[in-house]
Amino acid sequence: MDLIPVPRVAVFDEGGRRYAFGPDPVLDAGPGTEGAARWLRRELGAATGWGLPAAGAGAGGDVRLRVDPDGWGGLGPEAYRIEIGADGVELAGATAPGLFWAAQTLRQLLGPAAYRKAPLPGREWSLPHGRIADAPRFGWRGMMLDVARHFMPKDGVLRYIDLLAAHKLNVLHLHLTDDQGWRVEIKRYPKLTGVGAWRARSRWGHRSSPLWSETPHGGFYTQDDIREIVAYAAERHVRVVPEIDVPGHSQAAIAAYPELGNRDVVDTAALGVWDDWGISKNVLAPTEAVLRFYEGVFEELLELFPAEVSPFVHVGGDECPKGQWRASAVAQERIRELGVDGEDGLQSWFIRHFDGWLAERGRRLIGWDEILEGGLADGAAVSSWRGYAGGIAAAEAGHDVVMCPEQQVYLDHRQAGGEDEPMPIGYVRTLEDVYRFEPVPPKMSETAAAHVLGAQANVWTEVMENQGRVDYQAFPRLAAFAEVVWSWQPAPEERDFAGFERRMASAHYVRLDALGVDYRPPGGPLPWQRRPGVLGRPIDGEPPIA
Repeated sequence: MDLIPVPRVAVFDEGGRRYAFGPDPVLDAGPGTEGAARWLRRELGAATGWGLPAAGAGAGGDVRLRVDPDGWGGLGPEAYRIEIGADGVELAGATAPGLFWAAQTLRQLLGPAAYRKAPLPGREWSLPHGRIADAPRFGWRGMMLDVARHFMPKDGVLRYIDLLAAHKLNVLHLHLTDDQGWRVEIKRYPKLTGVGAWRARSRWGHRSSPLWSETPHGGFYTQDDIREIVAYAAERHVRVVPEIDVPGHSQAAIAAYPELGNRDVVDTAALGVWDDWGISKNVLAPTEAVLRFYEGVFEELLELFPAEVSPFVHVGGDECPKGQWRASAVAQERIRELGVDGEDGLQSWFIRHFDGWLAERGRRLIGWDEILEGGLADGAAVSSWRGYAGGIAAAEAGHDVVMCPEQQVYLDHRQAGGEDEPMPIGYVRTLEDVYRFEPVPPKMSETAAAHVLGAQANVWTEVMENQGRVDYQAFPRLAAFAEVVWSWQPAPEERDFAGFERRMASAHYVRLDALGVDYRPPGGPLPWQRRPGVLGRPIDGEPPIA
Protein backbone atom coordinates (compact mmCIF):
# COMPACT_ATOMS: atom_id res chain seq x y z
CA MET A 1 0.00 0.00 0.00
CA ASP A 2 1.11 3.55 -0.72
CA LEU A 3 1.45 4.72 2.90
CA ILE A 4 3.43 7.83 3.95
CA PRO A 5 5.28 7.62 6.31
CA VAL A 6 6.07 4.02 5.48
CA PRO A 7 5.26 1.72 8.45
CA ARG A 8 7.67 -0.73 10.00
CA VAL A 9 5.52 -3.76 9.19
CA ALA A 10 2.73 -3.88 6.60
CA VAL A 11 1.53 -7.27 5.37
CA PHE A 12 -1.53 -7.58 3.13
CA ASP A 13 -3.47 -10.57 1.82
CA GLU A 14 -1.92 -11.85 -1.38
CA GLY A 15 -5.29 -13.05 -2.59
CA GLY A 16 -6.64 -9.51 -2.64
CA ARG A 17 -9.41 -10.10 -0.10
CA ARG A 18 -11.05 -6.92 1.21
CA TYR A 19 -13.46 -5.91 3.92
CA ALA A 20 -16.34 -3.97 2.37
CA PHE A 21 -18.14 -1.46 4.58
CA GLY A 22 -21.90 -1.18 4.53
CA PRO A 23 -23.74 2.14 4.39
CA ASP A 24 -23.69 2.71 8.17
CA PRO A 25 -20.70 1.05 9.87
CA VAL A 26 -20.70 0.64 13.64
CA LEU A 27 -17.89 1.93 15.89
CA ASP A 28 -16.79 -0.03 18.97
CA ALA A 29 -14.72 2.45 21.00
CA GLY A 30 -13.05 0.98 24.09
CA PRO A 31 -11.96 2.86 27.21
CA GLY A 32 -9.54 5.72 26.58
CA THR A 33 -10.37 5.96 22.88
CA GLU A 34 -12.81 8.87 23.06
CA GLY A 35 -10.53 11.35 21.25
CA ALA A 36 -9.87 9.03 18.31
CA ALA A 37 -13.57 8.20 18.11
CA ARG A 38 -14.48 11.91 17.92
CA TRP A 39 -11.90 12.46 15.21
CA LEU A 40 -13.10 9.49 13.14
CA ARG A 41 -16.74 10.54 13.37
CA ARG A 42 -15.89 14.12 12.43
CA GLU A 43 -13.28 13.61 9.69
CA LEU A 44 -14.16 10.23 8.19
CA GLY A 45 -17.82 10.96 8.78
CA ALA A 46 -17.57 14.08 6.62
CA ALA A 47 -15.85 12.24 3.76
CA THR A 48 -17.93 9.04 3.84
CA GLY A 49 -21.29 10.11 5.20
CA TRP A 50 -20.97 7.58 8.02
CA GLY A 51 -22.45 8.37 11.40
CA LEU A 52 -20.35 5.62 13.03
CA PRO A 53 -22.93 4.86 15.75
CA ALA A 54 -21.70 3.15 18.90
CA ALA A 55 -21.86 -0.63 19.03
CA GLY A 56 -24.35 -2.08 21.48
CA ALA A 57 -23.28 -3.94 24.63
CA GLY A 58 -21.63 -7.22 23.69
CA ALA A 59 -21.84 -6.46 19.98
CA GLY A 60 -18.88 -6.15 17.65
CA GLY A 61 -18.13 -3.21 15.40
CA ASP A 62 -16.97 -2.70 11.85
CA VAL A 63 -14.30 -0.41 13.35
CA ARG A 64 -12.93 -1.28 16.78
CA LEU A 65 -10.71 1.07 18.80
CA ARG A 66 -8.51 -0.03 21.68
CA VAL A 67 -5.88 1.54 23.93
CA ASP A 68 -3.68 -1.27 25.21
CA PRO A 69 -0.42 -0.31 26.99
CA ASP A 70 0.85 -3.90 27.21
CA GLY A 71 2.71 -6.04 24.72
CA TRP A 72 4.49 -3.50 22.55
CA GLY A 73 8.04 -4.76 23.04
CA GLY A 74 9.59 -1.41 23.96
CA LEU A 75 8.35 0.37 20.84
CA GLY A 76 7.33 3.42 22.84
CA PRO A 77 4.11 5.25 23.68
CA GLU A 78 3.20 6.13 20.09
CA ALA A 79 3.19 2.55 18.81
CA TYR A 80 0.09 1.20 17.10
CA ARG A 81 -1.21 -1.76 15.13
CA ILE A 82 -4.04 -2.28 12.66
CA GLU A 83 -5.62 -5.64 11.84
CA ILE A 84 -8.11 -6.00 8.99
CA GLY A 85 -10.07 -9.18 8.40
CA ALA A 86 -13.48 -10.61 7.62
CA ASP A 87 -14.94 -9.09 10.80
CA GLY A 88 -13.77 -5.53 10.13
CA VAL A 89 -10.81 -3.48 11.30
CA GLU A 90 -9.27 -3.14 14.75
CA LEU A 91 -7.01 -0.22 15.65
CA ALA A 92 -4.94 -0.45 18.83
CA GLY A 93 -2.46 2.00 20.32
CA ALA A 94 -0.06 1.77 23.23
CA THR A 95 -1.52 5.15 24.25
CA ALA A 96 -4.11 7.59 22.92
CA PRO A 97 -1.50 9.23 20.62
CA GLY A 98 -0.58 5.82 19.19
CA LEU A 99 -4.22 5.09 18.48
CA PHE A 100 -4.59 8.48 16.79
CA TRP A 101 -1.71 7.69 14.43
CA ALA A 102 -3.44 4.38 13.66
CA ALA A 103 -6.54 6.39 12.71
CA GLN A 104 -4.42 8.50 10.36
CA THR A 105 -3.14 5.34 8.68
CA LEU A 106 -6.70 4.02 8.38
CA ARG A 107 -7.63 7.20 6.53
CA GLN A 108 -4.80 6.65 4.06
CA LEU A 109 -5.88 3.02 3.53
CA LEU A 110 -9.39 4.15 2.62
CA GLY A 111 -8.05 6.22 -0.27
CA PRO A 112 -7.70 9.90 -1.19
CA ALA A 113 -11.47 10.46 -1.17
CA ALA A 114 -11.33 9.95 2.62
CA TYR A 115 -9.70 13.41 2.80
CA ARG A 116 -12.74 15.20 1.34
CA LYS A 117 -15.10 17.41 3.33
CA ALA A 118 -18.18 15.74 1.81
CA PRO A 119 -18.90 12.32 0.25
CA LEU A 120 -18.28 11.82 -3.45
CA PRO A 121 -21.29 10.24 -5.21
CA GLY A 122 -21.18 6.51 -5.81
CA ARG A 123 -18.14 5.93 -3.61
CA GLU A 124 -17.83 2.49 -1.99
CA TRP A 125 -15.46 1.94 0.89
CA SER A 126 -13.31 -1.11 1.61
CA LEU A 127 -10.00 -2.13 3.16
CA PRO A 128 -7.50 -4.84 2.19
CA HIS A 129 -7.13 -7.72 4.63
CA GLY A 130 -3.81 -7.36 6.37
CA ARG A 131 -1.83 -6.21 9.37
CA ILE A 132 0.24 -3.10 10.16
CA ALA A 133 2.54 -2.65 13.15
CA ASP A 134 4.28 0.69 13.52
CA ALA A 135 6.03 3.14 15.85
CA PRO A 136 8.04 6.34 15.27
CA ARG A 137 11.80 6.64 15.33
CA PHE A 138 11.76 10.06 17.07
CA GLY A 139 9.52 11.64 19.67
CA TRP A 140 9.99 15.20 18.30
CA ARG A 141 8.71 15.41 14.74
CA GLY A 142 8.09 19.03 14.05
CA MET A 143 7.67 22.04 11.84
CA MET A 144 8.56 25.62 12.76
CA LEU A 145 6.12 28.14 11.29
CA ASP A 146 7.20 31.79 11.20
CA VAL A 147 4.05 33.87 11.68
CA ALA A 148 6.02 37.00 12.61
CA ARG A 149 7.40 37.96 9.18
CA HIS A 150 4.11 37.23 7.43
CA PHE A 151 1.12 36.68 9.65
CA MET A 152 -0.95 33.53 9.12
CA PRO A 153 -4.52 33.95 10.39
CA LYS A 154 -5.79 31.53 13.02
CA ASP A 155 -7.73 29.32 10.59
CA GLY A 156 -4.56 28.81 8.57
CA VAL A 157 -2.70 27.68 11.67
CA LEU A 158 -5.48 25.22 12.50
CA ARG A 159 -5.26 23.93 8.93
CA TYR A 160 -1.52 23.38 9.31
CA ILE A 161 -2.09 21.45 12.55
CA ASP A 162 -4.32 19.11 10.55
CA LEU A 163 -1.67 18.80 7.84
CA LEU A 164 0.98 17.97 10.44
CA ALA A 165 -1.24 15.36 12.04
CA ALA A 166 -2.02 13.80 8.65
CA HIS A 167 1.73 13.19 8.29
CA LYS A 168 2.19 11.96 11.89
CA LEU A 169 4.14 15.10 12.81
CA ASN A 170 3.58 16.07 16.43
CA VAL A 171 5.23 19.46 17.13
CA LEU A 172 4.25 22.91 15.85
CA HIS A 173 6.89 25.49 16.80
CA LEU A 174 5.26 28.92 16.44
CA HIS A 175 7.70 31.80 15.87
CA LEU A 176 5.49 34.48 17.41
CA THR A 177 7.76 37.55 17.64
CA ASP A 178 10.47 39.20 15.61
CA ASP A 179 11.66 42.59 14.39
CA GLN A 180 8.83 42.61 11.83
CA GLY A 181 5.89 41.86 14.12
CA TRP A 182 4.54 40.72 17.50
CA ARG A 183 1.75 38.18 17.11
CA VAL A 184 0.39 37.22 20.56
CA GLU A 185 -1.84 39.33 22.79
CA ILE A 186 -0.29 40.18 26.18
CA LYS A 187 -2.97 41.89 28.24
CA ARG A 188 -0.67 43.78 30.61
CA TYR A 189 1.25 45.21 27.63
CA PRO A 190 -1.44 46.05 25.05
CA LYS A 191 0.86 48.06 22.80
CA LEU A 192 2.81 44.90 21.91
CA THR A 193 -0.07 44.14 19.54
CA GLY A 194 -1.61 47.62 19.32
CA VAL A 195 1.66 48.93 17.85
CA GLY A 196 3.98 45.95 17.45
CA ALA A 197 1.69 43.76 15.35
CA TRP A 198 1.60 46.16 12.38
CA ARG A 199 4.16 47.43 9.89
CA ALA A 200 3.64 50.11 7.29
CA ARG A 201 5.00 48.15 4.33
CA SER A 202 7.01 45.04 3.43
CA ARG A 203 9.96 44.25 1.22
CA TRP A 204 8.74 42.30 -1.83
CA GLY A 205 11.27 39.51 -2.28
CA HIS A 206 14.65 39.16 -0.61
CA ARG A 207 16.16 42.20 1.09
CA SER A 208 18.30 42.76 -2.03
CA SER A 209 15.11 43.34 -4.03
CA PRO A 210 14.29 46.98 -4.88
CA LEU A 211 10.56 46.21 -4.76
CA TRP A 212 8.14 46.98 -1.94
CA SER A 213 4.57 46.15 -1.09
CA GLU A 214 3.16 49.41 0.22
CA THR A 215 0.16 47.67 1.79
CA PRO A 216 0.40 47.71 5.60
CA HIS A 217 0.79 44.21 7.01
CA GLY A 218 -0.07 42.73 10.38
CA GLY A 219 -2.29 40.75 12.65
CA PHE A 220 -2.11 38.88 15.94
CA TYR A 221 -3.71 36.09 17.89
CA THR A 222 -5.91 37.00 20.82
CA GLN A 223 -5.41 34.98 23.96
CA ASP A 224 -8.56 33.02 23.17
CA ASP A 225 -7.20 32.37 19.68
CA ILE A 226 -4.09 30.86 21.27
CA ARG A 227 -6.17 28.76 23.66
CA GLU A 228 -8.14 27.47 20.69
CA ILE A 229 -4.97 26.67 18.72
CA VAL A 230 -3.44 24.82 21.67
CA ALA A 231 -6.63 22.87 22.38
CA TYR A 232 -7.12 22.02 18.70
CA ALA A 233 -3.53 20.77 18.51
CA ALA A 234 -3.83 18.76 21.73
CA GLU A 235 -6.92 16.96 20.38
CA ARG A 236 -4.66 15.87 17.50
CA HIS A 237 -1.69 15.03 19.75
CA VAL A 238 0.38 17.93 18.41
CA ARG A 239 2.39 19.96 20.93
CA VAL A 240 2.68 23.70 20.33
CA VAL A 241 6.02 25.32 21.24
CA PRO A 242 5.77 29.13 21.51
CA GLU A 243 8.79 31.29 20.69
CA ILE A 244 9.35 34.76 22.14
CA ASP A 245 12.71 36.15 20.99
CA VAL A 246 15.24 37.66 23.42
CA PRO A 247 17.45 39.68 23.38
CA GLY A 248 17.71 40.17 19.60
CA HIS A 249 15.00 40.16 16.92
CA SER A 250 13.10 42.55 19.19
CA GLN A 251 12.45 45.76 17.22
CA ALA A 252 8.67 45.25 17.15
CA ALA A 253 8.62 45.12 20.96
CA ILE A 254 10.90 48.17 21.21
CA ALA A 255 8.68 50.10 18.76
CA ALA A 256 5.77 49.41 21.11
CA TYR A 257 7.67 50.14 24.35
CA PRO A 258 10.75 52.30 23.60
CA GLU A 259 12.08 51.86 27.16
CA LEU A 260 12.99 48.27 26.24
CA GLY A 261 15.74 49.48 23.90
CA ASN A 262 19.14 51.06 24.37
CA ARG A 263 17.93 54.64 24.76
CA ASP A 264 21.32 56.10 25.59
CA VAL A 265 22.62 55.31 22.08
CA VAL A 266 19.52 55.39 19.87
CA ASP A 267 16.26 57.34 19.80
CA THR A 268 14.06 54.31 20.42
CA ALA A 269 10.91 56.47 20.48
CA ALA A 270 11.45 57.12 16.77
CA LEU A 271 11.57 53.40 15.87
CA GLY A 272 8.72 51.67 14.10
CA VAL A 273 8.10 47.99 13.47
CA TRP A 274 10.82 46.99 11.02
CA ASP A 275 9.67 46.75 7.41
CA ASP A 276 12.75 45.01 6.00
CA TRP A 277 14.15 41.49 6.29
CA GLY A 278 17.43 40.42 7.83
CA ILE A 279 18.63 41.23 11.34
CA SER A 280 17.82 44.54 13.00
CA LYS A 281 20.59 46.17 15.08
CA ASN A 282 17.98 47.31 17.64
CA VAL A 283 18.14 44.88 20.56
CA LEU A 284 16.88 44.80 24.14
CA ALA A 285 18.70 46.80 26.83
CA PRO A 286 20.41 44.59 29.45
CA THR A 287 18.52 45.97 32.45
CA GLU A 288 16.51 44.56 35.32
CA ALA A 289 13.47 46.50 34.08
CA VAL A 290 13.63 44.65 30.76
CA LEU A 291 13.84 41.31 32.59
CA ARG A 292 10.77 42.20 34.64
CA PHE A 293 8.89 43.21 31.48
CA TYR A 294 9.59 39.89 29.78
CA GLU A 295 8.82 37.93 32.92
CA GLY A 296 5.37 39.52 32.65
CA VAL A 297 5.16 38.38 29.03
CA PHE A 298 6.16 34.84 29.91
CA GLU A 299 3.77 34.69 32.87
CA GLU A 300 0.84 35.23 30.50
CA LEU A 301 2.36 32.94 27.90
CA LEU A 302 2.65 30.02 30.33
CA GLU A 303 -1.04 30.31 31.14
CA LEU A 304 -1.86 30.14 27.42
CA PHE A 305 0.41 27.15 26.77
CA PRO A 306 -0.18 24.68 29.65
CA ALA A 307 2.76 22.52 30.68
CA GLU A 308 0.99 19.25 29.90
CA VAL A 309 0.76 20.13 26.21
CA SER A 310 3.63 22.64 25.85
CA PRO A 311 6.47 21.71 28.23
CA PHE A 312 9.04 23.63 26.16
CA VAL A 313 9.25 27.41 25.72
CA HIS A 314 11.52 28.75 22.96
CA VAL A 315 13.38 31.99 23.68
CA GLY A 316 15.22 32.44 20.38
CA GLY A 317 18.60 33.70 21.55
CA ASP A 318 20.08 33.90 18.05
CA GLU A 319 21.53 36.62 15.85
CA CYS A 320 21.89 39.39 18.43
CA PRO A 321 24.04 42.28 17.11
CA LYS A 322 26.24 43.72 19.86
CA GLY A 323 26.97 47.19 18.43
CA GLN A 324 24.49 49.08 20.60
CA TRP A 325 25.76 47.35 23.76
CA ARG A 326 29.34 48.28 22.88
CA ALA A 327 28.29 51.93 22.53
CA SER A 328 25.98 51.99 25.54
CA ALA A 329 27.28 53.23 28.89
CA VAL A 330 24.38 51.44 30.57
CA ALA A 331 25.33 48.15 28.95
CA GLN A 332 29.02 48.57 29.74
CA GLU A 333 28.22 49.29 33.38
CA ARG A 334 26.05 46.18 33.41
CA ILE A 335 28.94 44.09 32.13
CA ARG A 336 31.09 45.33 35.00
CA GLU A 337 28.34 44.73 37.59
CA LEU A 338 27.70 41.19 36.42
CA GLY A 339 31.34 40.32 35.82
CA VAL A 340 30.48 38.66 32.52
CA ASP A 341 32.71 38.26 29.49
CA GLY A 342 31.85 41.35 27.45
CA GLU A 343 28.85 41.71 25.21
CA ASP A 344 28.67 37.97 24.49
CA GLY A 345 28.36 37.50 28.24
CA LEU A 346 25.36 39.83 28.30
CA GLN A 347 23.58 37.67 25.74
CA SER A 348 24.31 34.60 27.84
CA TRP A 349 23.05 36.44 30.94
CA PHE A 350 19.68 37.03 29.27
CA ILE A 351 19.31 33.38 28.33
CA ARG A 352 20.51 31.97 31.64
CA HIS A 353 18.10 34.22 33.53
CA PHE A 354 15.08 32.88 31.66
CA ASP A 355 16.47 29.35 31.77
CA GLY A 356 16.29 29.47 35.56
CA TRP A 357 13.01 31.43 35.60
CA LEU A 358 11.27 28.87 33.38
CA ALA A 359 12.75 25.90 35.24
CA GLU A 360 11.33 27.24 38.53
CA ARG A 361 7.90 27.07 36.90
CA GLY A 362 8.26 23.55 35.59
CA ARG A 363 9.12 24.42 32.00
CA ARG A 364 12.12 23.71 29.82
CA LEU A 365 13.89 26.40 27.86
CA ILE A 366 14.86 25.70 24.29
CA GLY A 367 16.71 28.11 22.01
CA TRP A 368 18.72 28.33 18.81
CA ASP A 369 22.25 26.97 19.04
CA GLU A 370 23.81 30.36 19.85
CA ILE A 371 22.53 29.86 23.41
CA LEU A 372 25.37 27.37 23.92
CA GLU A 373 27.76 30.32 24.14
CA GLY A 374 28.22 31.01 27.83
CA GLY A 375 26.90 27.68 29.07
CA LEU A 376 23.45 26.30 29.80
CA ALA A 377 21.60 24.85 32.75
CA ASP A 378 21.12 21.11 32.71
CA GLY A 379 17.48 21.12 31.57
CA ALA A 380 17.87 23.48 28.61
CA ALA A 381 17.59 22.14 25.06
CA VAL A 382 19.02 23.37 21.77
CA SER A 383 17.56 23.81 18.27
CA SER A 384 20.59 23.22 16.04
CA TRP A 385 20.08 25.45 12.99
CA ARG A 386 23.55 26.53 11.83
CA GLY A 387 24.42 22.97 10.83
CA TYR A 388 25.05 19.86 12.88
CA ALA A 389 27.95 21.24 14.93
CA GLY A 390 25.88 23.04 17.57
CA GLY A 391 23.67 20.01 18.03
CA ILE A 392 26.63 17.69 18.37
CA ALA A 393 28.31 19.96 20.93
CA ALA A 394 25.09 20.29 22.93
CA ALA A 395 24.37 16.57 22.90
CA GLU A 396 27.94 15.67 23.85
CA ALA A 397 27.56 18.08 26.79
CA GLY A 398 24.39 16.27 27.90
CA HIS A 399 21.74 18.62 26.50
CA ASP A 400 18.73 17.48 24.52
CA VAL A 401 18.78 18.56 20.88
CA VAL A 402 16.33 19.12 18.03
CA MET A 403 18.12 18.94 14.69
CA CYS A 404 17.00 21.54 12.15
CA PRO A 405 20.13 22.43 10.11
CA GLU A 406 19.57 25.30 7.71
CA GLN A 407 21.45 23.54 4.91
CA GLN A 408 19.15 20.52 5.04
CA VAL A 409 15.64 21.29 6.27
CA TYR A 410 14.95 25.01 5.88
CA LEU A 411 11.95 24.82 3.59
CA ASP A 412 12.23 28.45 2.52
CA HIS A 413 15.26 27.28 0.49
CA ARG A 414 14.48 26.74 -3.18
CA GLN A 415 13.39 23.34 -4.48
CA ALA A 416 15.13 23.44 -7.86
CA GLY A 417 17.58 25.53 -9.83
CA GLY A 418 15.21 26.68 -12.57
CA GLU A 419 14.45 30.34 -13.25
CA ASP A 420 10.76 29.81 -12.53
CA GLU A 421 11.27 29.07 -8.83
CA PRO A 422 9.50 31.91 -6.97
CA MET A 423 11.78 34.24 -4.99
CA PRO A 424 14.59 31.65 -4.82
CA ILE A 425 16.33 31.53 -1.44
CA GLY A 426 19.42 29.59 -0.42
CA TYR A 427 20.67 26.25 -1.64
CA VAL A 428 18.71 23.90 -3.85
CA ARG A 429 17.05 21.40 -1.53
CA THR A 430 15.12 18.94 -3.66
CA LEU A 431 12.54 16.43 -2.50
CA GLU A 432 15.27 13.80 -2.65
CA ASP A 433 17.68 15.93 -0.62
CA VAL A 434 15.13 16.20 2.19
CA TYR A 435 14.37 12.48 1.97
CA ARG A 436 18.07 11.74 2.56
CA PHE A 437 18.37 14.07 5.57
CA GLU A 438 19.69 12.25 8.64
CA PRO A 439 18.95 13.77 12.07
CA VAL A 440 21.72 11.82 13.83
CA PRO A 441 25.09 12.48 12.16
CA PRO A 442 27.48 9.51 12.11
CA LYS A 443 30.20 11.41 14.01
CA MET A 444 27.96 11.66 17.09
CA SER A 445 28.69 9.24 19.93
CA GLU A 446 26.05 6.72 20.98
CA THR A 447 25.62 8.50 24.31
CA ALA A 448 25.12 11.86 22.61
CA ALA A 449 22.76 10.37 20.01
CA ALA A 450 20.38 9.48 22.83
CA HIS A 451 19.96 13.23 23.42
CA VAL A 452 18.59 13.84 19.91
CA LEU A 453 14.89 14.34 20.60
CA GLY A 454 14.21 14.45 16.89
CA ALA A 455 14.11 17.05 14.16
CA GLN A 456 11.98 19.76 12.64
CA ALA A 457 11.68 21.46 9.28
CA ASN A 458 11.72 25.26 9.52
CA VAL A 459 9.47 27.50 7.42
CA TRP A 460 10.67 31.12 7.50
CA THR A 461 8.21 33.40 5.75
CA GLU A 462 10.05 36.51 4.59
CA VAL A 463 9.21 35.59 0.99
CA MET A 464 5.98 33.69 1.75
CA GLU A 465 3.29 36.32 1.74
CA ASN A 466 0.28 34.01 1.97
CA GLN A 467 -0.89 30.47 2.61
CA GLY A 468 -0.36 29.37 -0.98
CA ARG A 469 3.30 30.34 -0.83
CA VAL A 470 3.74 28.47 2.45
CA ASP A 471 2.11 25.40 0.89
CA TYR A 472 4.38 25.65 -2.15
CA GLN A 473 7.56 25.78 -0.09
CA ALA A 474 6.48 23.16 2.47
CA PHE A 475 5.00 20.50 0.20
CA PRO A 476 5.81 17.93 -0.99
CA ARG A 477 9.08 18.21 0.98
CA LEU A 478 7.30 18.08 4.35
CA ALA A 479 5.98 14.63 3.39
CA ALA A 480 9.55 13.46 2.78
CA PHE A 481 10.64 14.97 6.08
CA ALA A 482 7.77 13.22 7.87
CA GLU A 483 8.99 9.86 6.63
CA VAL A 484 12.55 10.68 7.71
CA VAL A 485 11.56 11.40 11.31
CA TRP A 486 8.90 8.70 11.66
CA SER A 487 10.17 5.67 9.75
CA TRP A 488 13.21 3.61 10.61
CA GLN A 489 15.41 4.18 7.59
CA PRO A 490 18.74 2.84 6.34
CA ALA A 491 21.68 5.20 5.80
CA PRO A 492 20.78 8.19 3.61
CA GLU A 493 22.48 6.87 0.50
CA GLU A 494 20.67 3.52 0.84
CA ARG A 495 17.13 4.91 1.14
CA ASP A 496 14.58 3.92 -1.47
CA PHE A 497 13.77 7.35 -2.85
CA ALA A 498 12.37 5.84 -6.04
CA GLY A 499 9.86 3.92 -3.92
CA PHE A 500 8.95 7.11 -2.05
CA GLU A 501 8.43 8.94 -5.35
CA ARG A 502 6.20 6.11 -6.56
CA ARG A 503 4.06 6.32 -3.41
CA MET A 504 3.81 10.09 -3.81
CA ALA A 505 2.76 9.81 -7.45
CA SER A 506 0.28 6.96 -6.99
CA ALA A 507 -1.54 8.29 -3.92
CA HIS A 508 -0.10 11.10 -1.87
CA TYR A 509 -0.31 13.94 -4.36
CA VAL A 510 -3.98 13.05 -4.77
CA ARG A 511 -4.41 13.18 -0.97
CA LEU A 512 -2.82 16.63 -0.97
CA ASP A 513 -5.16 17.67 -3.78
CA ALA A 514 -8.13 16.54 -1.72
CA LEU A 515 -6.81 18.56 1.23
CA GLY A 516 -6.45 21.67 -0.95
CA VAL A 517 -2.67 21.92 -0.57
CA ASP A 518 -1.02 24.21 -3.14
CA TYR A 519 2.13 22.06 -3.37
CA ARG A 520 4.94 22.33 -5.90
CA PRO A 521 4.18 19.85 -8.71
CA PRO A 522 6.98 17.40 -9.64
CA GLY A 523 7.37 19.12 -13.01
CA GLY A 524 7.91 22.57 -11.54
CA PRO A 525 5.80 25.56 -10.52
CA LEU A 526 2.49 26.26 -12.17
CA PRO A 527 2.08 29.72 -13.75
CA TRP A 528 0.32 31.24 -10.72
CA GLN A 529 2.99 29.88 -8.37
CA ARG A 530 5.79 31.83 -10.04
CA ARG A 531 7.00 35.32 -9.06
CA PRO A 532 8.84 36.55 -12.17
CA GLY A 533 11.19 39.47 -11.65
CA VAL A 534 11.19 39.33 -7.85
CA LEU A 535 14.71 38.86 -6.54
CA GLY A 536 15.64 36.13 -4.12
CA ARG A 537 19.02 35.06 -2.76
CA PRO A 538 20.01 31.81 -4.47
CA ILE A 539 23.26 30.14 -3.38
CA ASP A 540 25.02 27.86 -5.85
CA GLY A 541 26.69 24.55 -5.10
CA GLU A 542 26.22 21.90 -2.46
CA PRO A 543 25.49 23.08 1.08
CA PRO A 544 28.21 22.42 3.65
CA ILE A 545 27.51 19.56 6.05
CA ALA A 546 28.95 20.92 9.28
